[in-house]
Amino acid sequence: MPQVRVINDDGEQLGVMNTREAVILARSRGLDLVEVAATADPPVCRIIDFGKFQYEAKKKANEAKKKQVIITVKEVKFRPGTDEHDYQFKKNHARDWLSEGDKVKATIFFRGREITHRELGAQLLEKLEKDLLDVGEVEARPRMEGNQMFLIFAPKRHKTAAKHEGGAKQEARPKPEVAKTEVVKTEGGVEQGAPVPAGTGGMVEG
Repeated sequence: MPQVRVINDDGEQLGVMNTREAVILARSRGLDLVEVAATADPPVCRIIDFGKFQYEAKKKANEAKKKQVIITVKEVKFRPGTDEHDYQFKKNHARDWLSEGDKVKATIFFRGREITHRELGAQLLEKLEKDLLDVGEVEARPRMEGNQMFLIFAPKRHKTAAKHEGGAKQEARPKPEVAKTEVVKTEGGVEQGAPVPAGTGGMVEG
């Protein structure tokens, strides 16, 4: 008969026993037997109220979500011959985004024979770097990709920190995959629960 390592609801190690014994022990206490580490050898089960287990798992997921800091990358596009008015307009957008904690990608598009005047694009990006010096710092130096030259600005650290401390709006990062909570009734009466990675969760027979 399969064996499992059993942990009490207060974290005490109860040792290794077969699943039927573990289920009987859990039921005698009015609690559930929940598998918490299916890949361990032997699998680890915890004697706990399953509703409480789900609540704790959800609480931990929410706390982790609150700690996420997501920075998006926004783009401003220029041409080698961008006039001063257009430059100022786009520079101000970049300044606002950096002040809000976002990264900014500044891109110079070259068309046709403009590609032979890369120095014009480099000069424009150099000017932009100086104009944004108080709110941003260069994360990636200018480089060419095809007919484009670009650099990436990151918010200055003290600016980003002030924003977070002030409770300003933050855009969320792509959410990481969170282990799913599943309950599987088995022959032995064991309930398998989170954290169980999606796509796993073998049967535990009593």
